[in-house]
Amino acid sequence: MQAIARPGQAGDSIIVRPQPNNKRIKFLTKRFYIYSLISMRFACLGSGSRGNGLVVEVGDTRLLLDCGFTLKETVIRLSRLGLEPEAINGIVVTHEHDDHVGGVARLARKFGIPVWLTHGTLRSVERMFTPLPVINVIDGYQRFSIDDIEIEPYPVPHDAQEPAQFVFGNGALRLGVLTDAGCSTPHIETTLSNCHALVLECNHDAQMLANSDYSWSLKRRVGGRYGHLENAASAELLGNLDCSRLQHIVAAHLSQKNNTPLLAQTVLSSALNCGIDWIGVASQDDGFGWRQLF
Repeated sequence: MQAIARPGQAGDSIIVRPQPNNKRIKFLTKRFYIYSLISMRFACLGSGSRGNGLVVEVGDTRLLLDCGFTLKETVIRLSRLGLEPEAINGIVVTHEHDDHVGGVARLARKFGIPVWLTHGTLRSVERMFTPLPVINVIDGYQRFSIDDIEIEPYPVPHDAQEPAQFVFGNGALRLGVLTDAGCSTPHIETTLSNCHALVLECNHDAQMLANSDYSWSLKRRVGGRYGHLENAASAELLGNLDCSRLQHIVAAHLSQKNNTPLLAQTVLSSALNCGIDWIGVASQDDGFGWRQLF
């Protein structure tokens, strides 16, 4: 029988934080120290228009952000990271487009994995998700936690029903993820500032898109305010962030027709005033291997 948990109901995972007092401050300081000892790392199954998936691990908790691959392909890609599907504690979904959600239902159903997503996204995939044992509906502005991982969702401009992106943390370290957004917003930049790692969309080069064989309507959709971030816009966003704690940055969701890894790396390295080699790239076929946060 399907169970749907909604924020504010019994069984939800929303954290209610009381006003701080002296005892609370001591507790938070202790918790910060404890969480800083819990390892945090992340890796990618693949990134692009043919499928997306990102694994976040804190302690014994492993979450999969999106799954746009077939069940067989997902199992293969997880094995590259030394993981079995049974090791995944939950699947968090950004939005309903097939390259992000196409493999979620099969994976969740076969291995009994609970799913977290916004109400708008659920409404778009309700028929596909009906057989799933546990679906958790989240508020796109409300923080929640899944075992050892704290999660901060935030809304983004994209042509979907209720798209969200996420910051993952362990109480001391923060991984910010932003893909599938047509433009930046002040709220996005506030949320992503002071992250220790970023996975940032660099979907296309504006000139390559303009000169491509895409139809006018597709060019307008991809390059519009509810489409995908182009390289220069991603670099400008990055330049507006506080990156003083940044340990990793990975360019993601690159178009295979309208971008190159070198173009994405060049604009991001210029924004950070760092070497090109310091900018990682998430590929469609291989994603990227484990990256550790300290």
